[in-house]
Amino acid sequence: MIVVLGLSHHSSPVELRERFAFHEARVPAILQLLRQERIVEEAVILSTCNRVEIYASTPLDTPKAFAELKEFLVTCHDYRDPLTDEIYMLSEPQSIHHLFKVACGIDSMVLGETEILGQLKKAYDLALQHQHTGPRLNKAFQRAFNVAKHIRTETSIQRGSVSVGSVAVELAEKIFSSLDHRHVMIIGAGDTSEKTARALLSRGAQSIIVTNRSHERAQALATEFGGRAVNFDDWSNEFAHIDIVISSTAAPHHILTRAKLEPLMKLRKNRPLLLVDIAVPRDIDPEVNLLPNVYLYNIDDLQAIADDYLKQRKEEIVRCEKIIHQKAESLLGLKTSTDIAGDNRLPFPNLRKSA
Repeated sequence: MIVVLGLSHHSSPVELRERFAFHEARVPAILQLLRQERIVEEAVILSTCNRVEIYASTPLDTPKAFAELKEFLVTCHDYRDPLTDEIYMLSEPQSIHHLFKVACGIDSMVLGETEILGQLKKAYDLALQHQHTGPRLNKAFQRAFNVAKHIRTETSIQRGSVSVGSVAVELAEKIFSSLDHRHVMIIGAGDTSEKTARALLSRGAQSIIVTNRSHERAQALATEFGGRAVNFDDWSNEFAHIDIVISSTAAPHHILTRAKLEPLMKLRKNRPLLLVDIAVPRDIDPEVNLLPNVYLYNIDDLQAIADDYLKQRKEEIVRCEKIIHQKAESLLGLKTSTDIAGDNRLPFPNLRKSA
């Protein structure tokens, strides 16, 4: 039986999601421990800014599997408060439907976004390379990737500006009206930062500075976009000329605090500064928003812009869910169809339960 347990932007705020985020370097060891405790036979952990999910093939009965997976998750993060509606648990066939919807971007904050497919492939490959998957998850994930390709070619759900990075750019344009002559700093040179940099340049940003703990990576990205790389320890020296900061690192703590930013704002003569924190855990202390002329937005704040895109894509949801439903039935060998519930967030809400 394949099950899913997790938290996402649908069920919990960023403050809670960041508590449960897994650093990529820890994932293989966590998966090994999960299997050693005989809770699961196969497992994949997906940890992004919008969700933390464990996909698992387990020999346990459903209530016991959910109870032990939930206990494992909270113990890993030393979390002592009760979890109720913040966490969801799905068994077959809902777990397969959910996996397919995640792969297709149907469950994303920005409906139809494509970044999640790359993140899901990376999470699966990490588990596969460390031999934590087997026949059941291999088949399910490979089918999910095929369904995502089918959705992309057969529907319009993924057309337009739908990545988290591009939504951040939309936000910047709302603040500054135009990105012409604006100077941008990218903190963290990962995939999301790269997509954001590309979108900023396409919208007219004048210059991009890239900083990353790996200076070689920062240099490569800066060269690609005709920008400039600075050492990670020196990025604050650039604030006098920066208008927009897009931050997306894997740091376990805040890299920009109010105490650090306040004197930098004086050097900038208090010109408006837009900070977009798309990292989980968050890179920027929320208290910086209390400073004059500082505008801080985190990953959850992007939801308002995402809602605008949602209106344009609602008509495609029914087509996508029909395809997903048929493909899931095929994978599970089901011979009959059931109607998909109208709630886009929770297609099978009656089976979502807490341990």
